[in-house]
Amino acid sequence: MTRPAVVAGIAAIVVAGFAMTLWFTSRKPVSEPVGSAQESGTAMSGVKHPMEMPVPTQHGETEHAGRKMSGAGSKRITISPERLQTIGVKFQKAARRPLDKTVRAMGRVEIDERLVGRVNLKFEGWIENLLVSAIGDHVKKDQVLFTIYSPDLVATQEEYLLALQSYRELGKSEFTEVSRGARDLLGATRRRLRLWDIEDKHVQDLERTGTVLRTLPIHSPITGTVIRMEARVGTFVTPGTELYFIADLSRIWIQADIYEYELPYIKIGQGATVMLSYDPNTKLHGHVGFIYPTLDPKTRTVKVRFELENPGEKLKPDMYANVEIKIPLGTRLVIPRDAVLESGERQLLFIHHGGGQLEWRSVQLGARAGDWMEVLEGLKEGEHVVTGANFLIDSESQLKAAISGMAGMPGMK
Repeated sequence: MTRPAVVAGIAAIVVAGFAMTLWFTSRKPVSEPVGSAQESGTAMSGVKHPMEMPVPTQHGETEHAGRKMSGAGSKRITISPERLQTIGVKFQKAARRPLDKTVRAMGRVEIDERLVGRVNLKFEGWIENLLVSAIGDHVKKDQVLFTIYSPDLVATQEEYLLALQSYRELGKSEFTEVSRGARDLLGATRRRLRLWDIEDKHVQDLERTGTVLRTLPIHSPITGTVIRMEARVGTFVTPGTELYFIADLSRIWIQADIYEYELPYIKIGQGATVMLSYDPNTKLHGHVGFIYPTLDPKTRTVKVRFELENPGEKLKPDMYANVEIKIPLGTRLVIPRDAVLESGERQLLFIHHGGGQLEWRSVQLGARAGDWMEVLEGLKEGEHVVTGANFLIDSESQLKAAISGMAGMPGMK
């Protein structure tokens, strides 16, 4: 094909396309078909959501749950018994029953401070024989712990023997001043020995034998276990040095922290059960011995001291133990804890009147003990309360929206 023929063909195609464009744009738009989006939206709005169930009010009008309910004072809804069974609703009678409150706390074992003995001297000297030499040793009262050599003690014994001899010779003198002087010297020397805590039996032995003891035995003041000791053979000790700390562990204390809101239930003398986490089969029984007068501002707790026997010294100082106190509150009107719905400042219950008739009611609660809650106002004995699936009832009937709407209506509190 020649070049002029090709150019002419291209020009004809361009002209034809331009003409067809003008023809289409000059036509009027076609009207929308029947069944527009508006009609479709209207048809869809007629379809009920499965959660919008009819709710009859006290006056017989029916509204969908979640919308405004006719009857400003209405507190009842109706859900078919079949539906209640499907969602697993459970009921229980409100009844009076003995109510026990249990207070639990973690405590630490401590030594009874009234059953301890401290061994220290009021004179200086050197320890010679050590008869109790290890922490943890069990000692009995008056058992010899160690012997000590003290030059001051030896000199005082010699003075006592001289005063005793003088008294025996001059105590019955016809001269009053002489006899009184001999008697006073003997008494002053004896008092010095007693001020040094030298036992009377040692003084009596000194009088009987007339022999000065080079070393003096020191005895345990109580029966117990050696908790701390500083005594060592050959050690020079001075007055005020604590050589032994002995504790009777047959009775111990447990110091536990009790929260301030539980403190009103705690009284002196109340019984308590002590359990060990590592030995749950062991249970010891004690009582509240003291409630400390101060509160820890950080933990909001008060220390409470429990006192108990410690057979076999099973409990050791600084161990941890669980303390449980059961406090009888008497007979109260109670409901299960699961029956209560918290709604801001109010506590709500669902009351079942039979035949699917449910009523929500605001109540005033009292003591809480385990799975039970005391009801002070708003409920009568024998009424059936919903104890299970409360939240499903809320979801089913959209009661949350209904309650919020009624809260602002005239006559509603």
